[in-house]
This record gives sequence, C-alpha cells and structure tokens, in this order.
Amino acid sequence: MEQYIAPFMGYLTDHKRLSAATLECYKRDVEQFISYSQERGVNEPAQLTRAGVKLYFTMLGHSGKAPATVARSAVSLRAFFTYLQRERLLDQEPGEWIEAPRIDKSPPQTLTVAEVDLLLDMPDVSQTSGLRDKAMLELIYATGIRVSELIALDVKDVDTAMKFVRCSGGKERIIPMGTVTAEWLEKYLRESRPKMLSRSDTEVLFPNARGDRLSRQGFWKIVKKYGREAGIEADITPHTLRHSFAVHLLEGGADVKSVQEMLGHADMVTVQMYLSKRKPNLKSVYEAFHPRGKAQAFDSSTGQT
Repeated sequence: MEQYIAPFMGYLTDHKRLSAATLECYKRDVEQFISYSQERGVNEPAQLTRAGVKLYFTMLGHSGKAPATVARSAVSLRAFFTYLQRERLLDQEPGEWIEAPRIDKSPPQTLTVAEVDLLLDMPDVSQTSGLRDKAMLELIYATGIRVSELIALDVKDVDTAMKFVRCSGGKERIIPMGTVTAEWLEKYLRESRPKMLSRSDTEVLFPNARGDRLSRQGFWKIVKKYGREAGIEADITPHTLRHSFAVHLLEGGADVKSVQEMLGHADMVTVQMYLSKRKPNLKSVYEAFHPRGKAQAFDSSTGQT
C-alpha cells in the first residue's frame, strides 16, 4: 500500500488547508499503519478488515501511546480511508471501524502575567542576540502565534507602524500587536538584526547566529534558558506563551470568538469553547484586554517600558 502514500499526500495538499506540520503527522501515521499491515500480509486496500484495523488500534493502546496520539492516528487513517474510497480502491467504509479513545482534556499550562513579565525581562537587550530574543518573546506572547509561524516570519510580515503581524501558515490571518511590542521590534530591526545577517539580501525576520532562519529547536532552547534564569518552576515551552496569551485575554474580558480568530483555530470541534455570536473589532479587543496591548510608556534610549 506504500504506493498510495504520495498521491494521498497530494490529495491532502490540494483539498485540505493543513499546515506542513499536520501533513507530516498524517504521513507518519499512515506509514506506521501500512508498515504494521504489511508485516501481517496486508498489501492492498481490498485486504483490509474490521478486525485488522481494530487490532491495530488495540496495539497502539497497549504500546503505551498517549490517548491524544492514538486519537490523532485515528483522524489520519480516517482521511486515508476516505481517499482510498474516493479512488475506488475500497468498497467498504472502514472509517466506521475506527473508535478513537476519549481524551480528558486538562487545562493547558499557562503563566501568570507576573511570570510572563519576569520571563520577558530576562534577555540582555544590550547584546545583539539578547535584543533579538526580547523581540521574539514579546511578539509570540503579544500575538499568540505558533512557533512554526514565528520562525517562518519575514521582515515584510510585520508592520510596526500599523501594529500587526501577518501569518500565512495554512489560513492567512492578520493579528494586532501592542505599542510596546511594536517598539521592541523596531529597536531590534534597527540595532540587532543587521549585525546577525550573513546575507544582506535575506528577508528572514529572526536569524540565528549564522544568519539563517532560526529553527524550532533553537527557539525552544531560548525559552527554556530564560525560564531557568527567571526561576520559574513551571515547565515552560514556546506553546506555554501561546496558551498564556489566550488565557490572559479571556481573563481580561475578551470574547472567545475574537481569541479564536487570533489563535487561528479552524476546527469547530477543537474550538467550540471559543464560539460566540458576535465578531467585534479585533484591534479594539486586543488593546482593551491584552496586557501588552494597553498603553505603556517606552523609553527608546534605555529600551525599557
């Protein structure tokens, strides 16, 4: 069945608005299922059986896989089976054979506003890399963008005058930012970024020490480093700042629909807690409720707020 993986991925790319990371998860899940099936003599879609599919998910559960991982695999295989049916390679509806485990969703880990302030104060902004780190941390907390979106940004994607960032991973969206964040970005673009570039023509917003695009792992290490230096006991990850962004907006009184839009969630099952009937102006909601959106004084000479 390996010959069907590439056309299946092409189908997803053409018909589904999925991020590159999600597509990679689909591919990995399907490859694992096909490998398992072929080891048991199942080499064509027509040989699939309800018992075989159920046995596969039983194996995943017994192998110690987290319920969320098994549930994600179920989504991937339902999509794969749907594709096989579409191509008339399956006469049955094997998607009905899949029973994903129930997931007890626990609240995501977040920081308090005080902890975020402490974390964002850790970078030494007198240093080239420290100023870059400060700008990155400010931006990811101020906008709630994903790590993959942050490191994919080019200079043209941020407008510090109009105070917004454009994310184009999957569905494009425009997210407002506060004055403080915009001014830290301007300071970084003016003083630090030019010193970090190995190629003067690159458009990368946040380069690494070699002037290339910073990696996910690189940013993860940066967040961990400042978390340790701040003495914050919580296990901080880049996603912690995204969750904190959402929670702090909601705690401040923002409506869930606006927060959903800023986070870029599209799956109604995942984001139904964020739904509401009205759609107010995102910029006014952001400025009213996000800690970094409220007016603060910024001293450009010292780089302090």
